[in-house]
Amino acid sequence: MSKAKLIVEDLNKTFPAKRKKSEPVTALAGINLEVDESEFVVIVGPSGCGKSTLLNIVGGLEQATSGRVMISGKEVTEPGADRGMVFQGYSLFPWLSVRQNVEFGLKMKGVSKSEREKTAQEYIDLVGLSGFEESFPNQLSGGMKQRVAIARTLAAKPEILLMDEPFGALDAQTRVVMQELLADVSRKTQNTILFITHDIDEAILLGSRIYVMSRRPGTIREVIDIDIEGERNHTILVKPEFLAIKTKIMEMLWQESQDAALDK
Repeated sequence: MSKAKLIVEDLNKTFPAKRKKSEPVTALAGINLEVDESEFVVIVGPSGCGKSTLLNIVGGLEQATSGRVMISGKEVTEPGADRGMVFQGYSLFPWLSVRQNVEFGLKMKGVSKSEREKTAQEYIDLVGLSGFEESFPNQLSGGMKQRVAIARTLAAKPEILLMDEPFGALDAQTRVVMQELLADVSRKTQNTILFITHDIDEAILLGSRIYVMSRRPGTIREVIDIDIEGERNHTILVKPEFLAIKTKIMEMLWQESQDAALDK
């Protein structure tokens, strides 16, 4: 029996033509992937390959043309509380404090005030925001805002966390800090995570498995298991096994870009 939390089977997505003389655009073709319970899976690929479209279909925000998505054996047809989504934009409520933002999903579920406060504090502490509970979003840095967004999503205890380039808007130094934070949070919570990025270093540092996509129409070109000893932090960036995986992925993506140029 499969232990997969998420299964994507033969997924295809075609967007209709926007103008009379234009052709429909096939964004995804024959996508198959699995994410096991408590696994951190990353998808990388060239710009425009359909990574975000795939994540939106898993999240129930878009419908596939054909194929299906299953979470815990149930087919996805619409958004649901079993999936938590974190985007590049923070999507925080500016009129609510850090604590109130983290509590928001729990309040919508009807969780008692005392339980909301307890849970919110647990995740505020987890993402390193103790002392900022009463601060408002406009008083926080970009990295801190994203910590709030992650804490809010985790507090709702979704079955799977879907993350679409959540650190893409951050400066390089803050991005590394957030990568290490997420790696630590993932280790402590054992959440199931599907993560989209264009950053190869980020993919290898965070993921236990990487799906490399081709150019449009997006297909799964290769699946790479990541087995690097030691903590998932910046120190692994210079390890030989890290560099070997990075070189392999870079060569695949370079070839995709070359093939795309020849097609024009």
